[in-house]
Amino acid sequence: MKLTVVAATGGIGRLLCAQATAAGHDVTAVVRDPAARPHAATTVVADLATDSGAALATAVAGADAVLSALGPRSTADAGIVSRGTRAVVAAMRGAGAARLVVVSASPVGTVASPAQPRPPRHDLGDGIVMRTVLTPVVKRVLAAVYADLAEMEDVLRGSGLDWTAVRPPRLTNGPYTGTYRTALDRNVRRGLTISRADVAAAMLTAAADPSTVGHTLGLAS
Repeated sequence: MKLTVVAATGGIGRLLCAQATAAGHDVTAVVRDPAARPHAATTVVADLATDSGAALATAVAGADAVLSALGPRSTADAGIVSRGTRAVVAAMRGAGAARLVVVSASPVGTVASPAQPRPPRHDLGDGIVMRTVLTPVVKRVLAAVYADLAEMEDVLRGSGLDWTAVRPPRLTNGPYTGTYRTALDRNVRRGLTISRADVAAAMLTAAADPSTVGHTLGLAS
């Protein structure tokens, strides 16, 4: 497949590029800093925090799927994911590209957003400890980050694209295992962590799986 990887210099983005290239896909990497380019056949420089419409249009033109690993590096970056995803969606619609897979996070299904001001109190996949202890704590600490991700998912639902949002729990730098678990439209029960390498693999698999279109996909080791 012809794939475009957005935020290709981040932890998941680099792994996406490496795994996709190793699998024989034609990869275009969208990067902000050309000096930090990953191993990919083509690199397009675009800063999603600014107006990069022309560059993004070039990057997604002809893509069978666009994989966005866009995420905040700290709480100070809250807002970048929804803004950047709007730019990616606009570029894809202009170029006629349809398939988009993005990274979200496991608590997001219970976070209020402009389009869903009254979300469910609990995710269907969460057990009692996750519901009452872990998720409330994490949501308080990272409230701005999760609000941004929830708004990003609003953007997806209104995009008209064939989207999938993967929702991993806490990310680790562990190796690829290939034994991760998935759950459609809910979190994985007792899913506490997953490696970035397995998230990248799951995104590549989802890109070619039509059953995930229009859905969130819970992930966990």
